[in-house]
Amino acid sequence: MKLFYIFIHLLIIVFLTVLTQVGGIVWILTILISSYYKKKKRFIFPVLYLAFNLLIIPPIARQFGRVKLPSFNENLASRNLVYPLFFRNYVTPELYTLLVESSKKLKKSEIKITYLDANFPFYNGFPLLPHLSHNDGKKIDITFMYKDKNGKTTQKKPSISGYGVYVNSNNSTTTTCLDKGYWQYDFPKYLTFGTVNKLDFDKRQTKILIEAFLKNSQTQKIFIEPYLKTNLGLNTYHKIRFHGCQAVRHDDHIHLQIK
Repeated sequence: MKLFYIFIHLLIIVFLTVLTQVGGIVWILTILISSYYKKKKRFIFPVLYLAFNLLIIPPIARQFGRVKLPSFNENLASRNLVYPLFFRNYVTPELYTLLVESSKKLKKSEIKITYLDANFPFYNGFPLLPHLSHNDGKKIDITFMYKDKNGKTTQKKPSISGYGVYVNSNNSTTTTCLDKGYWQYDFPKYLTFGTVNKLDFDKRQTKILIEAFLKNSQTQKIFIEPYLKTNLGLNTYHKIRFHGCQAVRHDDHIHLQIK
């Protein structure tokens, strides 16, 4: 029975580490504290976890060259609390500055930058699953802009996660990649965690958003689907590239990365 409990704890540690990078450490500390003080883990873990999230990790992350993005801000915010709560909202100071400066400039266009997965607080090369490259603080996913049923730009998004609702469900790139055996290419449609708003893609505002990033010299690459690059009239920008079939499709979000 003791071995069984050890195995369960190891599974929890691995799961929390993969999901949040920091959660496994918090669980280990929870076990030690609960054993010493004879308190129940369900009380210790959430308090300790929030303390790490809000107070302990941000200053330590700065020593590793990572800065925590604001969870909710007038011009720059997370899609929901999950991303900051799971420590997935850390970037380099350079990317932080790019996002903040861009958000201020976009305010006059009534565009609010809404981010999804960024990076974990520590160590280059530590994978932020399910992404292939969000491991150095220099990458972040940004949501598109949308219109409501009256054709007015809205800050709402079609899915809870911000992923998985495509501008065009069927396009040639997706068909080609799937035919080549890259089964994962269409996988984000299973990661919506629910569709909450029926919205239309805002072509004009999304183009303004992307061009704001392109105007910054720190921007290295932007990934969107090839058909979107054409439809948005962005073919002249060499920094907008196709991400390849080995990744997942990018007509539900923008992938932004800096030098």
